[in-house]
Amino acid sequence: MDLPTSFLIFFAIVLAVNLMPAFGPPTWSVIVLFGLNTDLPIAPIILVGAVAAASGRFLLGSGFRLLGQHVSEKTRNNLGAARTAFERNRRNGILALILFAISPIPSAQLFEAAGLARIKLLPFTVAFFLGRIVSYTIYALTAKGLQRSSFGQLLTDTLTNPVGIAVQVILIAGLVLLTRIDWQKVLDKDDAEPARRS
Repeated sequence: MDLPTSFLIFFAIVLAVNLMPAFGPPTWSVIVLFGLNTDLPIAPIILVGAVAAASGRFLLGSGFRLLGQHVSEKTRNNLGAARTAFERNRRNGILALILFAISPIPSAQLFEAAGLARIKLLPFTVAFFLGRIVSYTIYALTAKGLQRSSFGQLLTDTLTNPVGIAVQVILIAGLVLLTRIDWQKVLDKDDAEPARRS
């Protein structure tokens, strides 16, 4: 298979994985598997993987933004208050997202929540892309090193780990909880605390 076709297949797989709202394999595992089983150069694997992942998450968040139009008015108000709080302190939110994107924690529910809350997805996606460049570099370099060891097979055997499934379930429950919180009441209470102290 020629190089452009290999990268096109890789892009399509990573994009599809990142369009999944839950229970998809982690993108890093696809990168590691491609690093272990192909002769594709590392730098393009990282760049193509990050672009495909960011594109998939952007589309996922956009889909949930459309879905958000069909939730109850109370839920829309709660999510609107959460959006206001995020936008009030956007710099810290974007920094937190970059740190989150560097970690191996699944990000689908984060983009689903951002879409439901109607947070501007482009800056969110750029921060995610930058974080993924860092984490995918680590995974791709590790994969090339593992290619020469017996740990490669061990790594591929652990991709269906029950702990990973449990984390997905917990994050989905967190997403549901996010929509149930009366964010306006929580934020009003936080704003009232400094006023009482002064």
